[in-house]
Amino acid sequence: MVPGLLFGRFLQVVVAVFFPVIVVAGAVRAVTSPLFLWLEYQRPGFPVDIFGFTTEERLIYGSYTLDFVLNLAPAGYLGRLVNAEGGRLFLESEVGHMSDVKGVLSVSFLVAFVMLLAAVASCVYLARRYQGAVRRALFSGAVLTLALIAALAVAAVLAWEAFFAQVHAVFFAAGTWTFRVDDTLIRLFPEQFWTDAAITTAALVFIVATLTVAFCWPVRQPRLPDDSNSGVTAHAR
Repeated sequence: MVPGLLFGRFLQVVVAVFFPVIVVAGAVRAVTSPLFLWLEYQRPGFPVDIFGFTTEERLIYGSYTLDFVLNLAPAGYLGRLVNAEGGRLFLESEVGHMSDVKGVLSVSFLVAFVMLLAAVASCVYLARRYQGAVRRALFSGAVLTLALIAALAVAAVLAWEAFFAQVHAVFFAAGTWTFRVDDTLIRLFPEQFWTDAAITTAALVFIVATLTVAFCWPVRQPRLPDDSNSGVTAHAR
């Protein structure tokens, strides 16, 4: 196989491998939005705060928290917030954890964005040189995404508590992400919030991957030529 064809194969693999990361990052970004926060607080059955936060207060304080993890503000953005009685809204440990969350999301979104740029550039290159290569790369990436999301969904359904703890353990130091039930973070984001967020993220990923599989389903098209006689600038025959 000539070098040009090897490079084409490599770019197909790049697109397929990057696809799950890009889609998951996009779904997570959709969930970390004011719209999702509002829908959660307004939806029937969402647990009320037994310690006194109204829905309006939750929306205000929750929006500040969400803004913090997405903007470039320092920890004091949260640390200086006060409740209706004038007391500090968040404990130092809560501010520290949200700073950690901010760091994880910032790096994750940046990596996903770089992957997106690389995947788009790869698709442009492949589309200009090899007929059907982009379709095959996206199809493979979507199938890989469905397999991964299915495995994660099974793990979450079988043992949600263990799954939730394990995910946090991957990104955060032990003891930095557990709080009392009357702490502000738990009052704003109870377990039901995270369950709904996980379900919504999985659903968005599933929809995107399924549509990609449907639109990129393999058809009878020539694959990248393998014979060395095709030349360095070979095209599909």
